[in-house]
Amino acid sequence: MPEFRTALPAVPSALMASALAAATTLAQPCDPTEIFRPQTAYDAGDGPVSIVVGDLDGDGDGDLAVVNAFDDTVVTLRNDGVGAFVRVGRYVVGTLPTSIAIADLDGDGSPDLAVTNFQDDTMSVLLNEGDGSFADSVEYDIERSPASVSAADLDGDGNVDLVTTNIGNDTVSVLLNNGDGTFAPEIHYAAGDQPQVAAIGDLDGDGDPDIAVPNFSSDTVSVFLNDGAGTLTSEQQYRAGSFPWSMSLGDLDADGDADLAITNLDGTVSVLPNPGDGTFDVRVPYDVGISPQSVAIADLNSDGAPDLAVANDASDDLSVLLNTGDGTFTTQVLYGVGENPASIAVADFDTDGDADLAITNSNDDAVGVLLNQCGPFRCRVDLDGDGEATVFDFFEFLNLFDAGSPIADFDGDGALTLFDFIEFQKAFDTGCP
Repeated sequence: MPEFRTALPAVPSALMASALAAATTLAQPCDPTEIFRPQTAYDAGDGPVSIVVGDLDGDGDGDLAVVNAFDDTVVTLRNDGVGAFVRVGRYVVGTLPTSIAIADLDGDGSPDLAVTNFQDDTMSVLLNEGDGSFADSVEYDIERSPASVSAADLDGDGNVDLVTTNIGNDTVSVLLNNGDGTFAPEIHYAAGDQPQVAAIGDLDGDGDPDIAVPNFSSDTVSVFLNDGAGTLTSEQQYRAGSFPWSMSLGDLDADGDADLAITNLDGTVSVLPNPGDGTFDVRVPYDVGISPQSVAIADLNSDGAPDLAVANDASDDLSVLLNTGDGTFTTQVLYGVGENPASIAVADFDTDGDADLAITNSNDDAVGVLLNQCGPFRCRVDLDGDGEATVFDFFEFLNLFDAGSPIADFDGDGALTLFDFIEFQKAFDTGCP
């Protein structure tokens, strides 16, 4: 993990003069190739494969929980409030954990964790003690070979239920919450061949969460509509791409309905528009990197439209596809990350108003955090977020530098030095075009 040195050097007089004399300038849209700063890597464990974000310790910041497939653990990383992370917890789960979900499972106001253990045929539930630490895991039997877990209140009783996808018997399992963070035995629903990472959302507009699951070996996505009581209707299958792996839901075309974005190991991401009734139109494929593992939906360039971020396992990069505003997407822009990126979490980690990314780099045993520098005001030197470049941004830079924030690492070398002052001065002199 890069070490951020925080000894504050003397302020260059030229920089102070430049800041005081700079004209106020309104910001314009940022360059698609410059949305994210270079990633900062944090130690995660042995083979991190899945990641979630939530305020684990109740301090208002987005923390991280990561599943490590090769040492059978969950690791938690605390956010210091400015987008830097410290590893604070390590918890043993079952054998070969593959997926993690986060939700308040016991109704105490703190986010808990659920983890699928592929080799054990179990699911581990870890309840939050209220301070970001977790009790020992409780295991539930899952048949068979659970690949992923997702969370939502399926039966409308106010308690969060769990859904797993099971490769060993080609099913989706629903585990209803008893109301105290324990769960009833699983109920199986037949899916396609080798169901992978499920996504949950209201697909047919009736107010109930439905389920969509990509089926790896049948090149389809299964859609299960909820009857409102937590019972799923018979599945409907739609064409995805070749070897679909993961998916996310979001209103991509601004018509008020949840659309599907699916990664396919053929090097594409498929977008399936929802006409509003929970059925789906013919897929539209977009080229991404090699062996894409996961896709996240968020407004990455602060234009109000949800974009796509895709983790490409075999090309060690991240594809960013910007939404044109109507649910179609531009050609990908690639950002380098670590080795074998697998899973993406999205949150405003540094509380500057834009969507940052955290990504598991499995072969590096690390999580990479990419802070967004596009922002609502789309100007890197607008550090106080008022839409203008003024002397107050200079003072905010000093505060961030003194706090050791990676936001102040303007030269991107992983350390805070005099060269960051020089790079800040160059950016400030250029202003917000």
